Amino acid sequence: MTDKVRRPAPPYPEQHQPPPGQTGRMQPIPDHGEQSYRGNGRLAGKVALITGADSGIGKAVAIAFAREGADVLISYLSEWEDAADTAKWVEKAGQKAVVVPGDIKSEDHCKDLVRRTVDELGRIDILVNNAAFQRTYADIADIPMEEWDETFRTNVYAPFFLAKAAIPHMKAGGAIINTTSIQSRQPSYHLLAYASTKGAISNFTAGLAEMVADRGIRVNAVAPGPIWTPLIPSTMSSEKVAKFGQQTLIGRAGQPAELAGAYVLLASDLGSYMTGAVVPVTGGEIMI
Repeated sequence: MTDKVRRPAPPYPEQHQPPPGQTGRMQPIPDHGEQSYRGNGRLAGKVALITGADSGIGKAVAIAFAREGADVLISYLSEWEDAADTAKWVEKAGQKAVVVPGDIKSEDHCKDLVRRTVDELGRIDILVNNAAFQRTYADIADIPMEEWDETFRTNVYAPFFLAKAAIPHMKAGGAIINTTSIQSRQPSYHLLAYASTKGAISNFTAGLAEMVADRGIRVNAVAPGPIWTPLIPSTMSSEKVAKFGQQTLIGRAGQPAELAGAYVLLASDLGSYMTGAVVPVTGGEIMI
């Protein structure tokens, strides 16, 4: 391991920030592969639309895709400083970046994201449905109906909206990659809404893969375990944040950069015989 690769182990500093959270306020700062990811041209000439690409896993995937030769539309909600930083890294890799804020709970916005990808970058080859909404509750009675609905609209409806809009523009060889979670198989009670959506995403992945197989489009998912992103200090107690990820076999939270390779695999010809799959990147937490 070199000094360019950051893999800190807990305990982490106790911290909390209001949702959706900002990367710059986290201690330690997540590693998105800024100094470590090396591309090999595996996505040369491709165009990708990535939701939640301002921070966390989406940011790491955007950096990796750009270094593999893809232009990227960076979809984000409102964290413009983080999104601008992602665009900087994409452009530093010699690729085009289009940065679009907005709420993917809206079908019209999802249609506009696809339209802008095609209009401004010329095509769409890869769709990464990564953005997610998460909150924690100890009692079902405390979960507001509006928040349950927001979780499903962000985590399940938006991938449906985006896939429906993108597929007519995708050619054979195209790839859709959904971010599910270990929560789809090992749900935590305090993440009831989030875990429920992740189970739905896994099933959506399998069904859509079968639906579009005859078009030559592959649909897969990545299932992260505990990953160090702004979602963590903005949705968990300071005490839980300090111990985040220590239950894994590796003994720490994963860094966003450690997910990037799985997305590159599924987006590129390296994964040409993979569809309907869920790839676990969980630090050793078992998904069977």
